Amino acid sequence: MGFKDQETVYTPPTAADVEAAKAKYGRDIYHDFDLDAPVFNDRLLDVLDDIVEKCPVARSQVGTGFWLVAQNKLVREVGQNWRAFSAAGGYMPNRPEGLPFLFPEECDPPIHTAWRTALNPFMGPAVIAEYDATIRADANALIDRFIDRGECEFVSEMGGLLPGWAFFKNVLGVPIEDLDKLVDGVERGTFAPDMAERGAAFGFVFSYLGEYLKKRSEEPPRGDMVDMIAAGVEYDDGNPAPWADRVSVLVDMTFGGIATTTYVMAGGLLWLAENPEARKLLVSDPETYMPRAIEEFARVFPPVVALGRTCTQDVELGGQQLKKGDFVMMVYGGASRDPRVIEDPKKIDITRETVLHSAFGVGIHRCIGSNLARLELRATFEEWLRRIPDYHVKQGTTPVYETGYLRSMRSLHLSW
Repeated sequence: MGFKDQETVYTPPTAADVEAAKAKYGRDIYHDFDLDAPVFNDRLLDVLDDIVEKCPVARSQVGTGFWLVAQNKLVREVGQNWRAFSAAGGYMPNRPEGLPFLFPEECDPPIHTAWRTALNPFMGPAVIAEYDATIRADANALIDRFIDRGECEFVSEMGGLLPGWAFFKNVLGVPIEDLDKLVDGVERGTFAPDMAERGAAFGFVFSYLGEYLKKRSEEPPRGDMVDMIAAGVEYDDGNPAPWADRVSVLVDMTFGGIATTTYVMAGGLLWLAENPEARKLLVSDPETYMPRAIEEFARVFPPVVALGRTCTQDVELGGQQLKKGDFVMMVYGGASRDPRVIEDPKKIDITRETVLHSAFGVGIHRCIGSNLARLELRATFEEWLRRIPDYHVKQGTTPVYETGYLRSMRSLHLSW
């Protein structure tokens, strides 16, 4: 497969496009876009495809208002230019007042550089590869709990647990007994309809992990990532990072470690349940096709739908003039479905030799946990197909989704 040339000529939505969107979705998705709208959850892919095709830069009036960019070229233009599009204003539009910022996700160089330089060695390919046996053992331990029953609710019984086990056991050392309440805090902080509830949920996560970091700082060092975060880094002005920044880093790492991979797991297994020939292909030659399937599933089941930046100056973007202080969302889920760079993007094809996607972000903030995520996905798909090669969606059930700036699956009933 070859990539098409990046186009630079855009076709903004016409009045007819707007009316068609209202008829199709019940709202003008080009000028009244809402990450929390039910239609965005129910018809995510349709909405993304229409935005990518019809509207290179849209202006939502929801809340205080924000811009959207969905085409691959524009998402990269924003994500790769941190000087004009700062992460220090946070990644979410209409941010609840008082919500602490997450480092290094919500900061720019040189602070971002100091933290990423210190964190990267703990998440590199060679280090993560050492976790393979542990993660596969945990995948099998979870499968043991339900395989004889002939059915399971995948999200609550495996997909929502394995990423947390992998991250807590191998990286953070946080007791897995506390995983449920941290997952609950992260999910309510992400999807709760009330902004105050989101803030309170994040407050719990900050409090729990702040206490854990304090406890670890007083214990003998283990030489792990938590020790590094507790010790902190030196900022460009020569001062040590404040304690609050260190807690913020631990929260950010935990947030990414337990809140994102589940949707790719569930989405991939759902698609495989409905495509037996693809299952056979993966079982017959996992070395060739499993890496391709993982990248394709990350492309079409985007756990991070969109993240934002704040304009630090007046800037032209895709034919629109943005002002200093404007907020702009990079729609990663749309960029991965852009026909200008992905051939036949609506088709799921696990034989693609190269898959260009934005699932792990672009630019300096690209996901630090991508190596761990890929390992978790490979262990899940390979161990599941080895032990349960023939399965289907349980009759009478349908998957349930939840969507905001993240996408997750709440339930997926499978039987065999």
